[in-house]
Amino acid sequence: MTEDTPGAPPQPGSQWYDQEAGPLVRPYAMTGGRTKAGPAGMHFDLIALVTLDRAAPGADEDTSLGPEHRTLIELCRTETQSVAELAAGADLPVGVVRVLLGDLLERSCVTVSRPVPPAQLPDERILREVIEGLRAL
Repeated sequence: MTEDTPGAPPQPGSQWYDQEAGPLVRPYAMTGGRTKAGPAGMHFDLIALVTLDRAAPGADEDTSLGPEHRTLIELCRTETQSVAELAAGADLPVGVVRVLLGDLLERSCVTVSRPVPPAQLPDERILREVIEGLRAL
């Protein structure tokens, strides 16, 4: 019997490998069962910018970091990226990336710049007046 035959016993280890997708690892295994990022349920917006902290000592040598953590570090090494870009680049669910970023933030491996809340943005009327004033010059 082959693996494709209904009722055939699965090959050893085959339940964790998909021919098209590759190895299957559940998201909760990557995060150690955690669903919240960092202390006090920190939340990362999709457009929050993540930068590798170059002053962080030994992020590359930290053996407690998993392969997914290292992938995020590598993606941030070349340029600042948003949380959404990191999720796409690492091919991981956004929820998993948020938890992993919380770990990296706690270890001071990365810095996160949060977007400005809409309530703190200037009023559209004020911006139009500035544009009108600049045009009048």
